[in-house]
Amino acid sequence: MIKMYSTSISLSRLLITASLNQIRNCSCKNEKEIKATDIKTPSHMNKAFKPGERRPFSPFQDTKGWFEYSLARLDDLLNWGRTRSLWPMTFGLACCAVEMMHIAAPRYDMDRYGVVFRASPRQTDVIIVAGTVTNKMAVAFRRVYDQMPEPKWVISMGSCANGGGYYHYSYSVVRGCDRLVPVDIYVPGCPPTAEALMYGILMLQRKAKRQNSIQAWYRKNHAK
Repeated sequence: MIKMYSTSISLSRLLITASLNQIRNCSCKNEKEIKATDIKTPSHMNKAFKPGERRPFSPFQDTKGWFEYSLARLDDLLNWGRTRSLWPMTFGLACCAVEMMHIAAPRYDMDRYGVVFRASPRQTDVIIVAGTVTNKMAVAFRRVYDQMPEPKWVISMGSCANGGGYYHYSYSVVRGCDRLVPVDIYVPGCPPTAEALMYGILMLQRKAKRQNSIQAWYRKNHAK
């Protein structure tokens, strides 16, 4: 029995290696090979800053006329207030909530970034989904999200919130909280460290800094 079992394992290994070699060798000749140099960087990332060079605070530099310039500065002022006062909702669902509590502890002290946890969805603008979202919890999760005032953001923390994690094929688990709400920042890991969540909050601050709500309103309603 042991000999037959080892023979079947060796045959399966041969079949797997043969199929992998066939996949590697069957690359189409007509398709163009994509290199890293073919990928173009976005327009706002073309400029390379030298060490010590002054970087502008505002991401809105391509303004035409004094009126658009004043609207861009209003957006900068509004975004400055939003990025310095991100108030997350205390929404810990599973073991990732321990790492979410960790960033509020004295070692990282996210209060110095303006990140203050609140217990009411009507006083928050960020919800950190820390843990496994079950089908029974999905209704309450969506209700809490709907009660948050605009603008609002969502941080998906951990593998379970991102895509189900270990419970991806479970009958009672939602395979990613992005099936319920739009997610802005994904923090990978199982569980992700407090540093990873801290980096995700910093990335959310960068995203909120680029919102052009006043300029978009003017271009939609008044610009020709």
